[in-house]
Amino acid sequence: MPVQVGGRAADGRPVPRSVSRALSAMLEAPDRAFDLAALAALAGASTRTLQRHFRSFLGKTPQAVLRDIRFERVRRDLLSASSAASVTGIAHRCGFAHLGRFSVEYRRRYGETPSETLRRRATLLAERPGRSSVAAACDRDHPTIAVIVETQRGDEGFGRSIADELSLALMRAGIAVTSGPERASYHLRCSLRGAGHDIRLTSRLIDRSTGRHLWAHCHDGTNDDAFQFEENAAAIIAVAMRPGLRAAEVERARRKPESDQTAHDLTMRALPYALALDTDGNKRSLDLLERAMARDPEHTLALAMAAWCHAQGVVYLFSDSPEQARALALALARRAISVGGDATALPIVANALALAGDVQGADVITRRALAVDGSSPWAWMRSGLIEICNQRPEAAVERLLIALDLRPDDPLAFNSLIGIGCARFSTGNYAQAAHWLEQAIAHHPSEVWMHFMLSPTYVLCGRKPEGRRSLAQLQRLYPEVTISRVTGGLTFWPQSFRDCVADGLETAGLRP
Repeated sequence: MPVQVGGRAADGRPVPRSVSRALSAMLEAPDRAFDLAALAALAGASTRTLQRHFRSFLGKTPQAVLRDIRFERVRRDLLSASSAASVTGIAHRCGFAHLGRFSVEYRRRYGETPSETLRRRATLLAERPGRSSVAAACDRDHPTIAVIVETQRGDEGFGRSIADELSLALMRAGIAVTSGPERASYHLRCSLRGAGHDIRLTSRLIDRSTGRHLWAHCHDGTNDDAFQFEENAAAIIAVAMRPGLRAAEVERARRKPESDQTAHDLTMRALPYALALDTDGNKRSLDLLERAMARDPEHTLALAMAAWCHAQGVVYLFSDSPEQARALALALARRAISVGGDATALPIVANALALAGDVQGADVITRRALAVDGSSPWAWMRSGLIEICNQRPEAAVERLLIALDLRPDDPLAFNSLIGIGCARFSTGNYAQAAHWLEQAIAHHPSEVWMHFMLSPTYVLCGRKPEGRRSLAQLQRLYPEVTISRVTGGLTFWPQSFRDCVADGLETAGLRP
């Protein structure tokens, strides 16, 4: 949604003050029946100017944006509702008067009915810390976290509420939470302190076995809206702590004796190699994942990552047998789906399906991933890339910018930059496409395979010498590369897109 990308338009431009004022009013009171004249008065602009600015910068009318805001608000409220909440009450509070039309549109957007979202929330509430079902839900060799919130005298109730909200956010992200600190692999220790109007929540992730601090964060707010503070803090912490937890699990697995390593340990050891996105890393990752699957044939994350690694071989020119790699990727992804995945595995499965050419299947799994955890940068990134496949470039850019805003330092963030470049390429805006692709390569200069997009982009925007130099870099690492090899790995893109890539590469000098 446009308003989720930090006051920027889909192409990164700052929006005019009139648009910002109108958006602020909508966000503050989404249930209010704003007409265009009222919005224009609040924005300090004429109705015609406001409409033009919304279409130019956000690609939608003010009423369409208000509808997006209402759906995002109702989605948030359903995912954080109390056990006594009702769909009707939440929908009315967010400005929806016609429940039938609301339910149909909600399902189209999120892949489930409002009642299904509320039921899933009720299940999470039933599994809050202190209930044995939470511990039972933890996989046998996966890490567990105990959430411990310390408060000042008189704030104990607020502290318990924050602990519950944090636990739910972590579980939505696929992180196992236990009520017993002595049984947990990690402690998330939070300190809640207030000074008058202001509140600060300081959080530290600690390895229980070593006492080592792995990550820390401060979240500041006010006591005007305690519920909003809890929700925002939980969402931010659940996203921000993941890289620290992931790195700790990789290091923990690396230190273990080979004979003691479980399927989870081997999968964690494979993760940094898979994220390297190069030929050597791909081979090392697959070796470790094959050993993990031999130890546990139903380890969802191992299956998902193996599928993704085989799919990498198809698109990034790693495999000498791309059709065989594609078939393996699809088979492993479907096995992972049949076993059942969490918020970590689902976006990886979706990546594998998309790269192997099953865009429709990837779309279904991505929607499921976002329904489970709407703060997953990997799921938002894949959602944006799927929108390019579906020939909706503006929606793609919007989602890719959300992924970047959620986790700009994510190891796969450069894929969002590539995606924005590809979205611009698909509309014929080759100068903008080159700008974003250059940023992607600046982030990861070792990913030489990216030149199969940058080279034709340079050529098509009139920068042929740079296009030929870019192609030369690709050919140095992949001397046998051909146009058909490149376009054969891009079956998920529309034919017109692949034709433009082929034309640019041919002009740059690549053989058919």
